[in-house]
Amino acid sequence: MTATADAEAAANELKPLAEYLGSVLRRLRPLPPLDLDLTQAHGNTLATDVLAPHPYPAFDQAAIDGYAARWEDLGGAGRVGSHPSFGRVEGGPRPVRLNVVGDLGASSWRPVRLSPGTCFSVAAGAPLPIGADVVVPVHWTDQGMAAVEILHAPKRGSGVRRAGEEVGVGQVLAPKGAYVTPAMVATFAASGIGHVVVRPSPRVVVVATGDELVDVGRPSQPGQVVDANSHALTAAAVEAGALAYRIGICDDDPEGLRGLLEDQTLRADLIITTGGTGTGPGDMLRRVLSRRDPGRGVVEFTDVALCPGSTLGFGTVGGEEVPVICLPGEPGAALIGFEVLAHPVIQLLAGAEPVFRPSVKAHLLETISSPGGLREFRPAFVTERRGGGHTVQPLAGGPYTLSGLAEANGLLVLGERVTTAAAGSTVDVLLLDRRR
Repeated sequence: MTATADAEAAANELKPLAEYLGSVLRRLRPLPPLDLDLTQAHGNTLATDVLAPHPYPAFDQAAIDGYAARWEDLGGAGRVGSHPSFGRVEGGPRPVRLNVVGDLGASSWRPVRLSPGTCFSVAAGAPLPIGADVVVPVHWTDQGMAAVEILHAPKRGSGVRRAGEEVGVGQVLAPKGAYVTPAMVATFAASGIGHVVVRPSPRVVVVATGDELVDVGRPSQPGQVVDANSHALTAAAVEAGALAYRIGICDDDPEGLRGLLEDQTLRADLIITTGGTGTGPGDMLRRVLSRRDPGRGVVEFTDVALCPGSTLGFGTVGGEEVPVICLPGEPGAALIGFEVLAHPVIQLLAGAEPVFRPSVKAHLLETISSPGGLREFRPAFVTERRGGGHTVQPLAGGPYTLSGLAEANGLLVLGERVTTAAAGSTVDVLLLDRRR
């Protein structure tokens, strides 16, 4: 049997990535909903559709500073644009003179009515007088106080905001599963909403395992590996919308490892570990968590058709059966594993829709090869083309995936049957967040 045939045979024994993801996500449910004060809702996802209980604006109001008037009373004034300088032109249309019968500010509340030939001086946000259907900008007038000369007539309805013009009663302000943004908070508040029902942000605990690990701030030495993973995965969990806690390094002590993870179930909705997923003599995590102990949960480790990294673990820990995800120890593979598995799990727990990152089709800028039988996720830089469409530049992959990820804004996805992708071909690219 040739080396290629051996590789294909080995790949055929791996579980397809889509099948594996489906089996994991079907076991999970979003976290129970919470009724939160509006000031605490940002960053969570909505558990229900949010409907407007009141119109916005709540009443007819002035949209600008100016003079609220009846449009019929302005018929003799020059039309908009007839005099670009907005000044008097000899022989041109004469201004319209109206009596100013009062001033209205945003805090005014008594209803007032216009009579023919009169107007009110109004501030933006002030209630509109009954009968008014236009607000003339201040700079289109002589800014009179007892009486005002209007040099040009706006269109009917100009400068006016009608009740419910932006949001009507019963209108869906945001759908279930939407991420609560600052602008959304403002819309809710303006519509009279003080509380919303949300899925809470998942609490994620990150643990790095291995006797060889040392903390950051020093270079690796023979027999030592700097723990980059727990820092990176904690940051990735925060970016995914979680409340993330880095526990740090746990040695390969079976009882200490099991005890640490079970202690974390009291404050975690999801536990992410890194390292120890293989079958080597030092891979204690796999031996400990795959042991079936009643009431303590069990993790199943699966060889997945994924590159980089292939073995992923998923199951539960402790009597509370808190989900746990086990990622490889190699930093690049750990981050790819997070994007493939942990990111959608966090989104699902948070009730977000959709759970996967957005993707685009892009034209490949250079020819690349890919291992057959594996779905490869390669760091890439995506650029939107002028006139539409995208191009993608592959970045360092394979053993250099970590350095490639540091400058990537996307992940180029090459399917199991792809061994070579030619320059100019169309490929799928998963878009990563670019928060600068």
